[in-house]
Amino acid sequence: MFRPELGEGEGLLLVERRESRVGASIHMFFMSFPIAAIWLDARFRVVDTCLAEPWRPFYAPRASAQYTLETFPELLTKISIGDELVLEK
Repeated sequence: MFRPELGEGEGLLLVERRESRVGASIHMFFMSFPIAAIWLDARFRVVDTCLAEPWRPFYAPRASAQYTLETFPELLTKISIGDELVLEK
């Protein structure tokens, strides 16, 4: 929030207590640029993706997710539903 953009390799991982569609939903109020929203289940398998546009009230995954990765939009060209991600420090 209040940044001009996300650079390549930057992002935010949101963690929920359990898999849920509603709990993993996001909003884009106060955002001035689009982001990639990538929803992952408990095993880090991609269950949905979208390009989240600024000032939209609601984005929710099509399937239950435990993790939401908010990152730079170009990553959407490299990830597909069903892919398993490995997160490293």
